[in-house]
Amino acid sequence: MLSMSVPKRSTSFAEKPIQPRLLLFVLAVIGAWQCSMAQNTPLLSGGLGFFTSTNDGATRYMPEMEPLLAAPIGNRFLIESRAFLGESFTPKGGGQEGYDHSHLVGLTYLQGDYILAPHVTVIGGSFLTPFGTFNERLSPFWINNLQDGPLIGGLGMMTTGTGLGGQLRGSAISRPKYSIDYAAYFSARSGNEYFNAGRSSGGRVSLYLPEQRLEVGTSYGRLLQGTHENFFGIHVWWEPKETGFRLRSEWARGAHGKGYWVEADWRPMQFGGYDSWIGRFEPVFRMQQTFKTNNTGSDPLPAVNTQRADFGLDYNLPHNTRILTSYSRQSTSVKDVNIWETGVTYRFLFPAWKGH
Repeated sequence: MLSMSVPKRSTSFAEKPIQPRLLLFVLAVIGAWQCSMAQNTPLLSGGLGFFTSTNDGATRYMPEMEPLLAAPIGNRFLIESRAFLGESFTPKGGGQEGYDHSHLVGLTYLQGDYILAPHVTVIGGSFLTPFGTFNERLSPFWINNLQDGPLIGGLGMMTTGTGLGGQLRGSAISRPKYSIDYAAYFSARSGNEYFNAGRSSGGRVSLYLPEQRLEVGTSYGRLLQGTHENFFGIHVWWEPKETGFRLRSEWARGAHGKGYWVEADWRPMQFGGYDSWIGRFEPVFRMQQTFKTNNTGSDPLPAVNTQRADFGLDYNLPHNTRILTSYSRQSTSVKDVNIWETGVTYRFLFPAWKGH
């Protein structure tokens, strides 16, 4: 598989302003410490970021943090979780001085992974919905090339972007010329404030060609509560070898709308490698459109047909630090707006304690 890892912030749909979920994240760290073997040291990873966004003249300032835990217990079991802590500051309108302020603290997911067999991993708990690629691979802000997620990011996410139940996933076939990966899940309905989820099922199948560095996959999801609805998706990723170029794309369709996004970025490695001052630049372009079939449902697409073009220029500093800048033009039948965004992110990774 290609490496891992709305307009909306690039964080998961599962984030909720629920502080007790952060406590569960801390308890998971403590539990992993008590149960883990000395040679399997848990890792703490994640990112720190500061972002600004000016949308149609209104500016927001957003410091954020996303810690991530990966705690192996023995040789077959892994606990993993990601939390989110964010603030938002917006200047008051009407000539008033000062800023309006809001904050969000929540647990994005908390799951246990058990390697049942070489081609089967069983997952239980609160997990990211395996529909498309963005939710699982690109939603962390230190990975996403642009500050916002795609407009269709909510299709197939069953509202929250997380499921509460179980998954089976792994590599069905692995050959030198190709491999086929799969993920299948079932989620129970939960109105619990800590782990909110809809009753749903679905999965994803992907074909990867290592020589061409090409991945093609399809996703399916079905909402099993209220008005039952089906969601379909297709994704294509291509990373030509030794070019510094990457192409990522998704198409998704629900009962009330559809859309696509195509994103290309390039690191000019030909000019002294990735670590040269030129090689650290990373121009990014994303084109996306959404089309509403009707407005009778509650899917997360914009209420009217929308087209958006994002032009970004990132700079990759040493020590996992990035500077993100972008300009976007969003057009609808109602209004056209300009969106300017900047950000600085830092990726951290260290063992929870000294291993042996």
